[in-house]
Amino acid sequence: MLDVTTGSAGNYCHGLSRRSFVKVGVAGMASAGPAAVLEARAAAVASGAPRKDTSVILLWLDGGPGHIDLYDLKPDAPAEVRGIWRPIRTNVPGIEISELFPRQARVADLFSIIRSLHHDNGDHFTAAHYMLTGRGGPNGSSTPGRYPSLGSIATRLSGPRQPGMPAYVSVPYASSVGLRPGYFGGNYLGVESNPFETDGDPNAAGFRVRNLVLPDGLSLGRFGDRDGLRRRLDGLARDLDASGLMDAMDRFQAEACGLVSDGAARTAFDIESEPAALRDRYGRTTFGQSALMARRLVEAGCTFVTVHSGGWDHHWDLQKGMETRLPEVDAAVATLLEDLRDRGRLDSTMVVLCGEFSRTPRMNDGGNGGPPGSKGTPGRDHWGNAIFALVAGGGVHGGRIVGSTDARGERPKDRPLTPFDLHATIYHVLGVDPRTHFLDNTGRPVPAIDSGAVISELF
Repeated sequence: MLDVTTGSAGNYCHGLSRRSFVKVGVAGMASAGPAAVLEARAAAVASGAPRKDTSVILLWLDGGPGHIDLYDLKPDAPAEVRGIWRPIRTNVPGIEISELFPRQARVADLFSIIRSLHHDNGDHFTAAHYMLTGRGGPNGSSTPGRYPSLGSIATRLSGPRQPGMPAYVSVPYASSVGLRPGYFGGNYLGVESNPFETDGDPNAAGFRVRNLVLPDGLSLGRFGDRDGLRRRLDGLARDLDASGLMDAMDRFQAEACGLVSDGAARTAFDIESEPAALRDRYGRTTFGQSALMARRLVEAGCTFVTVHSGGWDHHWDLQKGMETRLPEVDAAVATLLEDLRDRGRLDSTMVVLCGEFSRTPRMNDGGNGGPPGSKGTPGRDHWGNAIFALVAGGGVHGGRIVGSTDARGERPKDRPLTPFDLHATIYHVLGVDPRTHFLDNTGRPVPAIDSGAVISELF
């Protein structure tokens, strides 16, 4: 096992630092070699799944955003349930969202809201694993992932939409509950199915993607000479290697070298070439600029891009947290949808906004074991029984509500849906056959999803 220290300081409620140890199983790198990938892609074609030029942007709110405070408000519920904010009307009759989302309210015809997702689990790790892989397994006592993410599966089968671009990218990094790449990773598909992480802060002046800039004094010509020498030396070891490990490393090296030497790829990551006025509309925040970067990447040919936003575990002082974070989300989501529409990319780009679970319908007293209010305004705790997802683009019709929750927002009232249903819908948009199987580390064939169906109301 390789122990790699990653992440930045800070804690979630379970006490695990974001500066956590990510364990990478080397055996997993040999579990799905090039032949297996080609076979899986051929199976997808043979099944009749059409080749599509579609992409997905997954906006991930790590820590668990509450449905009642964002997209499923309950203004007629008791005060401890309805919370602090009131709903406002949108440009679609009958659809209301949080008053902290005025910009999204003006473009509600571009997105739809799923209000009846659930997996019924309140453990950060189990819940994140459900939402990102469709299956349970990990928990706070045993956090390693057990299945590949939907992004890993989708891009393993589809590849990039344009040669020279990575198929799967995370901006600024892939992180689930402080683990990198966590449940965004490939697991038994191998680390080559992990997302390429840009790292850094796209909102920072002079932002550059790590490893895409040549060292001082190294020209592209000299870089090519060095790369050729490396390949010849690696060939000596590859001839003796039967595990597939060198093949995996070859793919890593080829992708990295391609990104450095390909002008189009370097241009795609150059966010500073965007007009200042557009960057302002997205919001001069890490989340806003990451969303803009995601748009640039799908436009350049990436298939699946994730955008990370942390800090959503608001057990107390909810008012400060929401009034800080929701305006950032509002600017980024509204502008991303408008920008994709204006550039003719919304029909081919699906946008999904969600987190690992929601928050309790009933607010706590804000004391966290101390006197009421001693930790600030009341907060909400973990809740996996009723979860929202915002979806748009990629053929999804806007201005629709799918499912509903009961009067107190405790559980689905009608059209209960699971993460598998959401995944089946995403695979449908990408043209990926969800019945495709991969061999896990024990040699057992495992399908992309066990159950679930495309959410037909969205189309």
